[in-house]
Amino acid sequence: MKKTLFLIALFASAPTWAATETYTIDPTHSFANFSIRHVVSKTTGTFNDVTGVISIDPTNLNTANVRATINVSSVNTGFAKRDEHIKADKYLDVAKYTQIQFESTKVVASSQTQAVIKGNLTMHGVTKPIEFPVKVLGYGSDPWGGQRSGFEGKLMLKASEYGFGWATGANAPVGDDIEITLLIEGVKNK
Repeated sequence: MKKTLFLIALFASAPTWAATETYTIDPTHSFANFSIRHVVSKTTGTFNDVTGVISIDPTNLNTANVRATINVSSVNTGFAKRDEHIKADKYLDVAKYTQIQFESTKVVASSQTQAVIKGNLTMHGVTKPIEFPVKVLGYGSDPWGGQRSGFEGKLMLKASEYGFGWATGANAPVGDDIEITLLIEGVKNK
């Protein structure tokens, strides 16, 4: 009897370890939206083809790991002629640089829903360390019997730091600051 009570007490006092969950980024429900100055206003657009994998323990964001790829030719500003212009070698040069890639190196959580992701971003042939805040939007069931996760991240990049040559001063027609909002939905792997 004492042995049984001891085992019950031991298991009851043992910490509960949540398993790391792996989510595949759903490219039909994930977007990398951007905004950049154009002359005196701003132009917005999105990259519609975002793929990758998120490994996460929902109870400990510090252990999360993210790998993501953006298909650069999926850029969409809502105007086909402008999209073709942006894809040309003067801007995105999609013939030479087909992907934007990100791989996390560290996650620093401030709560179960807020964190800063640090990692390496490769764009236009240049790899640089970046960090940006991320918010966990939630976890839940989808209508098809699966499980999903949602995330939102915001960051600011300098085009000139990634070898883009158009931003050459205050009077350049296109600005140097690129505001990015990431809206990511993951499908839990079974």
